[in-house]
Amino acid sequence: MASEKLNTRAAGIVGIAVLCSRVLGLAREQVFAALFGGGLLLDAFTVAFRIPNLLRDLFAEGALSTAFVTTFSRTFQQDGAAQAFRLASRVATLAIVAISAITILGILFAPQLVGVLAPGFDASKAALTVTLTRIMWPFILLVSVSALVMGLLNARNVFGIPAMASSFFNLGSIVGGVAVGWWLDPYFGPRGLMGMAVGTLIGGAMQLGMQLPALRRLGYVFRPEFTWRDPRVREVLRLMGPSVIAGASTQVNVMINSVFASELGNGPPSWLSIAFRLMQLPLGVFGVALSTVALPLLARLAAAGNEDGFRSELARGIRLAFLMTIPSTMGLIVLAEPIISVLYQHGRFTAEQTHGAAGALQYYALGLAGYASLKVLVNAFYALDMRRTPMFVSFAAVGLNLLLNGLFTWHLHWGHRGLAFSTACVASTNFLVLFVLMRRRLGSFESGALLSLALKVSAGSAAMALVCLASSHWLVPGWAALKPGLRALWLAVTVCAGALVFLGCTSVLRVPELAVVTSAFMRRLRRRKAPQ
Repeated sequence: MASEKLNTRAAGIVGIAVLCSRVLGLAREQVFAALFGGGLLLDAFTVAFRIPNLLRDLFAEGALSTAFVTTFSRTFQQDGAAQAFRLASRVATLAIVAISAITILGILFAPQLVGVLAPGFDASKAALTVTLTRIMWPFILLVSVSALVMGLLNARNVFGIPAMASSFFNLGSIVGGVAVGWWLDPYFGPRGLMGMAVGTLIGGAMQLGMQLPALRRLGYVFRPEFTWRDPRVREVLRLMGPSVIAGASTQVNVMINSVFASELGNGPPSWLSIAFRLMQLPLGVFGVALSTVALPLLARLAAAGNEDGFRSELARGIRLAFLMTIPSTMGLIVLAEPIISVLYQHGRFTAEQTHGAAGALQYYALGLAGYASLKVLVNAFYALDMRRTPMFVSFAAVGLNLLLNGLFTWHLHWGHRGLAFSTACVASTNFLVLFVLMRRRLGSFESGALLSLALKVSAGSAAMALVCLASSHWLVPGWAALKPGLRALWLAVTVCAGALVFLGCTSVLRVPELAVVTSAFMRRLRRRKAPQ
């Protein structure tokens, strides 16, 4: 019960913090769409930001963070705080030196990188993308150090502040980017886009800076440490190796999708980015929150040899991911076009661009449950020191993604929707394969409880979807003529009605995980209302 309370409460804290970050990230995307539309200019920024962002996902918030949390937690438990903090300084020093070198190389070879990722761009569009890429390359250094700080705080059970750090990135990039962009070009043409690129650096600095006070409160002070032959540093690098290779397959898939999208004309790269951002709202709140809390907890259980506790926590984490993401999938599929219309169809973003982004969102949403559960499951393999298993599975994912992209995009002529559907299929396949392999490793894995929950939640989600469809078809004839405020009101009412139907159905069907989430929420609410 103690571990259950810890997991649920911490995941709730992270979920709220990540929700704030995702909402601000959505606001950032809305600002971009309104100022630059969903065509050439936004395509250039999307690809330019994707290049350093690929390395952020691969190193900073992927392999480096995961390997560091695992090793730091073990060092703290076995050798004490002093040795763990020295390890942190050594890893941070190594990361700063290595990523600074990568940043310099990235700036020098930006034209070649853009040529690889966006071969379909014409000369002027490619030149703008290269300039934006060079401006934003230092972002990877800022966010890498920020991810190390986040990992150190998470390992010491400080979750809320690091989870809120991304909100400061979004605030900095919005306010700083708009201010610099307006100063460079009040009409927000290509020069204004360069101001938004500078805004990403401002946001990255804010993301790092807001975590440092919490780090000092833990008693940690960074001192450059060049003793990289430390066995613990080598352990971090050893853990990173397979994780980098596994993560590299994901980034290769992103690159493949970018190449395909660049060949589809102006718009698809931006539409796919917007759709993926919206899918990241439930993914960030539920999948990232659960995986962030699960990693240090699973690492401690594995280190203690508590296999029963490990199995129980992992199975419960996957069930919670299913509980939250299956209804989100249904909602995003049914209400994709109204959602994007309300959020993005302003300024230079047109109805045609809304339709294109909505199609991508519907297909991306099919992989949401697989994505969220995969984040929890992969961490379990790392905690058990089975890091090679996700690596080998990810190799097959690259070939599958390439095959499905060609099938759906060119052979079946689904265009950018085919790229989104391919991504969803790959995520779901990865989860199923790793789930089977983990079940073999742990033996009984509470599969019956997971299947029961999936069926009950799917039934409740189907009822919710019917309510949303009824509401949608009732107002669709007059949708285009409605004012933006009325569109937003109708969408809000529809979402609330659907959520109430889902909660009612799952309560009647007696989904145990729903009671866990509800009781955790009510306990937190009572604490807030209690007299001080």
